[in-house]
Amino acid sequence: MKKLTKILYMNVALLILVGLLAGCGDNKNDSTSNSTQDNSVQESTDENTTETDESNSSSEEEKSESTTEDLEEQDTESSSSENSTEKDALSQYSSQEIEYARVWLQLGPNQELDELNVLHIPAGTPLNPDDETSLTYPEDVIQLAGSRLVDGSVTYSGNGDGTINVYNVPLRWDGQYPAGEEFYQELIDNTELVAIDTGDDEQVIKLIKLLKIQ
Repeated sequence: MKKLTKILYMNVALLILVGLLAGCGDNKNDSTSNSTQDNSVQESTDENTTETDESNSSSEEEKSESTTEDLEEQDTESSSSENSTEKDALSQYSSQEIEYARVWLQLGPNQELDELNVLHIPAGTPLNPDDETSLTYPEDVIQLAGSRLVDGSVTYSGNGDGTINVYNVPLRWDGQYPAGEEFYQELIDNTELVAIDTGDDEQVIKLIKLLKIQ
């Protein structure tokens, strides 16, 4: 009987021990599960923080790009407006009037004029009408001159592409004549090709208002 009772006590103790071990295992699993959940929450928080930072950074970059584009558009509009204003300032004048003024502005010996005379000389006209040996202009030319000899002159033909052929002939011929055909041929052969600048619009308009076209 005592032996049976001892066996029963041993079995009860074994069951209690097994129960305790099982409880410890559950606690450990719970701890591991909690730790895993904490790590997941932390990772999720980190991801959200990273996404927020990236979103803010992207928003700032887009804002910066938008601001830069707005400034560039404003500069373009301002430049277009200025160019439009310049074109409008000359729009009331003919292309020929603008050409005469620009040529004189760039090549005229004297810019302080009372008037700017424009003389159209047709091809076949003698370079020097007072010399019987003078050769003739091979093309139509334009002679610009002030009202005084001291103002000088510019004689040229236009090429229609912003360049002109300048003839080195004086407004009034002085010297010994007849000069001979060779002299005049040299003047014709040595015309100078010159590209004409647009110049300052205010100065161009000032000269246009002095034009006297013959």
